[in-house]
Amino acid sequence: MAFMEKPPAGKVLLDDTVPLTAAIEASQSLQSHTEYIIRVQRGISVENSWQIVRRYSDFDLLNNSLQIAGLSLPLPPKKLIGNMDREFIAERQKGLQNYLNVITTNHILSNCELVKKFLDPNNYSANYTEIALQQVSMFFRSEPKWEVVEPLKDIGWRIRKKYFLMKIKNQPKERLVLSWADLGPDKYLSDKDFQCLIKLLPSCLHPYIYRVTFATANESSALLIRMFNEKGTLKDLIYKAKPKDPFLKKYCNPKKIQGLELQQIKTYGRQILEVLKFLHDKGFPYGHLHSSNVMLDGDTCRLLDLENSLLGLPSFYRSYFSQFRKINTLESVDVHCFGHLLYEMTYGRPPDSVPVDSFPPAPSMAVVAVLESTLSCEACKNGMPTVSRLLQMPLFSDVLLTTSEKPQFKIPTKLKEALRIAKECIEKRLIEEQKQIHQHRRLTRAQSHHGSEEERKKRKILARKKSKRSALENSEEHSAKYSNSNNSAGSGASSPLTSPSSPTPPSTSGISALPPPPPPLPPPAAPLPPASTEAPAQLSSQAVNGVSRGALLSSIQNFQKGTLRKAETCDHSAPKIG
Repeated sequence: MAFMEKPPAGKVLLDDTVPLTAAIEASQSLQSHTEYIIRVQRGISVENSWQIVRRYSDFDLLNNSLQIAGLSLPLPPKKLIGNMDREFIAERQKGLQNYLNVITTNHILSNCELVKKFLDPNNYSANYTEIALQQVSMFFRSEPKWEVVEPLKDIGWRIRKKYFLMKIKNQPKERLVLSWADLGPDKYLSDKDFQCLIKLLPSCLHPYIYRVTFATANESSALLIRMFNEKGTLKDLIYKAKPKDPFLKKYCNPKKIQGLELQQIKTYGRQILEVLKFLHDKGFPYGHLHSSNVMLDGDTCRLLDLENSLLGLPSFYRSYFSQFRKINTLESVDVHCFGHLLYEMTYGRPPDSVPVDSFPPAPSMAVVAVLESTLSCEACKNGMPTVSRLLQMPLFSDVLLTTSEKPQFKIPTKLKEALRIAKECIEKRLIEEQKQIHQHRRLTRAQSHHGSEEERKKRKILARKKSKRSALENSEEHSAKYSNSNNSAGSGASSPLTSPSSPTPPSTSGISALPPPPPPLPPPAAPLPPASTEAPAQLSSQAVNGVSRGALLSSIQNFQKGTLRKAETCDHSAPKIG
C-alpha cells in the first residue's frame, strides 16, 4: 500500500542533531532599521556554512515564540530613541551574539524547529505538520476504520516526526496515538527489507516493550499506531508534566526538580536493562534510549520507538556521544544513554555537561557507581561496560522481576542479515564523524596554543636566538675563509728565499777569519737605545731576511778599527801640467 510518495532522487537527508553555530559578522544600517549579517555553520566544517540577514524584530519574534519554554533568555531590550547610534548598534550586536550563544548551546532549544528555521530557513522552511497530515489522510482513504481526533502538536522533539490522537470508529472511547516519521540519514536498509521490518513490529511481544497496534511504511516514511497512555512517559513522571503539552513547555524549565525514589530507580533501571539485553541478543539495533522513549504502565517501564533505527533517525544524545571515540557501537550507545536516563531519574534533571566530573549526593552509592561507569571522564575515554555487566552491579542484581509474559520477536534470517549490515553502516558513519570531530578538536587546540600570548613570546625569543646563532656561524665561516686566503698568500711570499731575485745574506760563521767590509758610520745624531734586559730577547726572537738581529748587533759591537789593513791609493785628482 503506497500511501506516500517516494522521495525525489538526490534528496539530502540531513542529520538534525548536528549542532548549528551562529556568529554575527557585521551590521548595516538602513533608513529606519539595522540588519545583522550572521554566519551560520553546521557542525565542524567551515565549508558547510552560509549567511543570513536578520533584524532585531526577527530576534524579538523568535524570542516570543520561545517563551513557551519558560526560560529567561538574554535578548537585549528594545529602544525606540537613539537606536541608530553607532555605539548603541555595537552594544546591541554583542547582546544579540550572546543570545545566539545561549540558544545554540541549550540541548533542547538548539534542536527545536523554531531555532532551526531561524538559522537555516533553506532546509527547514517546510510545514512538517501539514505534510504529515496529508500523508496520513492518504492512508485513511484505504483504511476507513481509523479517524483523526486532533494533532498532538509538538509533543516530541523531532522536527520530522509528528503525532496525532486517533480513534477507531466502532470503538469511539478508545484513544490511540499515530506517529508519522520521515527517513533519516542512517537509513541503510533496502526499501523492501525496510517495509518488511516495519510491518514485523506489531508481532514483537515483550513485557518491557510498548506494543505496536499497527505499522506500515513505504520508501520514504513510516506510520505506526499505539495505544494512548494518559500517564505519559517516564520523563512526564520525573518532570510532573502533562503528556499532551508541547515538548518545550514540558521539559525545558521544570518548576520542581526532584528525582525518583531509590526503589523506583532500581526497578525501572532493571526493566530497561532487560529489554536492551533482549534487543542486543536479537541483533536488533536500537540506539534511541531516553526518558521520553520509556512509557509508564503502572510500575512497569515499556520501551518506545523501535522503528527509529529502521528509519535511520539520529539519536537524541548523538551530539554527546559523538565526542567520544570509544562509544562507537549501538550497544555502547545504549549503555551511555542509559547513564543519561539514570542521572535524570536520580536527580530530576539531565546532567549539565558530559562527561561528569563529580556527582551530587545520591540515594545510594550503588547509583553513583553505575553513573561513574557510564558518564565519568574515565568511562567516556576508555569505553562503556556491557548491559550484562550493569545487570550484575549491586544496584540492579537484587531486583526481582515478577512478570510472566514470555518475550517473542521472530526475525527471519534474511532480515537478520540485513539488520546486521545496516547496523554496521550506522556505526561506520558514527566512527567517521567521531574521527573528524577528534581531528578538528586537536587542530583547534593546537591553533589556540600557538596563538596564546605566552607562546608568541616564546617564539620571539627562539627566533632571536636562532638569528644570533645564524649570524655567529656566518661570521665564523667568513673569518675561516679570510684566514685561509691570507695563509695561502703568505706562504707564496715567504717561499722564494733562495730565488735569484733575493740577495743571499752573508754568513756570520766566518767573521773572525774574513772580516766584513767596514760598515758606514752611523749618523751622529742617532742616540743609542737605553739598555734593557728585554731588548736582546726581543731582538733575538725576530729575523730580518732570515738572519738573526742578535748576530748582526754582535758583529757591530765587536768591530775594531785596528784590524783594518792600510789601503794604498793612487790619487789622480791633481791636474796634469804638460
